[in-house]
This record gives sequence, C-alpha cells and structure tokens, in this order.
Amino acid sequence: MKQKWVNRISGLFLGDHVQMHNGVASCINQKHAATQLTVLFDRVVGNSEADPKHHGGLDRVLHHFPREHYGQYRRWDLMPSFNDAPSMGENISTVGLNETQVNIGDIVQIGDVTLQVTQPRSPCFKLNLQFEHPKFALAMQESRMCGWFYRVLSEGVIKPRDSIYLIERKTDISVAQAMKIYFLPEFNAEQYQILLSCEGLAQSWVESLQRRLAQQRIEDWAMRLYGKAS
Repeated sequence: MKQKWVNRISGLFLGDHVQMHNGVASCINQKHAATQLTVLFDRVVGNSEADPKHHGGLDRVLHHFPREHYGQYRRWDLMPSFNDAPSMGENISTVGLNETQVNIGDIVQIGDVTLQVTQPRSPCFKLNLQFEHPKFALAMQESRMCGWFYRVLSEGVIKPRDSIYLIERKTDISVAQAMKIYFLPEFNAEQYQILLSCEGLAQSWVESLQRRLAQQRIEDWAMRLYGKAS
C-alpha cells in the first residue's frame, strides 16, 4: 500500500529559542521557515520545546498541522489578526489533508523519513495566550481541528518539495475519532478500550486512559485548558 496524500508540503518550520509569554515559557512564536528538517529518532535538529514534560518526546517528534484550519479559526473570531503557519508551533504545514483522513498508527513517508502517527495534539492554555482568546484551547478540543504528532521510524531529511505518502494503515480510528473519544465529556470505558487497542497510540495517552479506567473517572482538564485549577 502506497498512497500519495500530499503532492507538496506547504511549509517546514523549526525553532529552539525559548521566549516568556505572559510569564509562561514557550517556543511557539520562535518557529521559522526551514529549507529542510533533519529528523532524528528523538528530535528535529534545531528544534526544541520549552516544556519537555508535556511537549516533545519520542512520540511527538514532529507536529503536523493543516494550514486551512487557520482560515476556519479566523472565521470563528478566535484569532485577533491574520495568523498563519507556523503560529501553532507546527513543523509541517500542508493543504488538503486533515484529521478525518489520517488514522492513529498510520505509517507515513516524507522524503526519506518514515514516520508513524501517534496522537492528536492535546490543546493547552498556551494557545489561549498565543491567540489572545481565553477559550481557544477549548475550541480546538471541541472542533478536533488540532493536527497530529509523529514518532520517527527511520531518520533522514524532509524537504519542502517532498510529497507525503501513506505506506501502511494500522487502525481504523482517525485522528478526529481519537480526539473525540479521548475528550468525551463523560467517562466511557468502552470507548477508551477501543482507543487503547489502536496500534501506535502514544504511550502518554495509553497511560492516561489506563489511569481513567483504574480510577473510573476523568482527570480535571482545567489546568491544561485554562492554566488554573477549577
């Protein structure tokens, strides 16, 4: 199975400078256009995260965000100005590929790099600060227009003119479906088990779902979404 998803990437971005934004350390505004991404198993050369506990890691080496989502967020008046890539802090920007078309566990080839889709982006309050809207993270969570993360299966270089190919499909759960299940407003053990069965799912999501099942409850999302406890 080899299916072309995208003929050409819209943009590649990286950055490693940490900036304080309303008292919060972030690299989101320090991403800039790159002529190529040198992708290693544990990182992209020249790219870093201000909060490695919640961002980055082997399951989140690259963040892919659909460029057309910016237009929708602007139409919803969730952005104060004409924001565009890489305002989300993404590494890969494309047009014509979204969360309904990409599945958890998908094996993807870009240039000579092989990647696996691991999870949707889990939005946090830093997006509220970035776009000056107190409920931006919540809007992303509910709309599921979040982008997705990759782990690296083979190292190499990604260039702007590279196409993106789906090499192998491991599950039938899309990124959008995974986002919907994970953020159901009420505890649902059956749906969590479905998501847990997905080959390739990020370990942090596996552990979070297992904790919910063990405790029979959903964790408090207020700190992640708003930066303060409920």
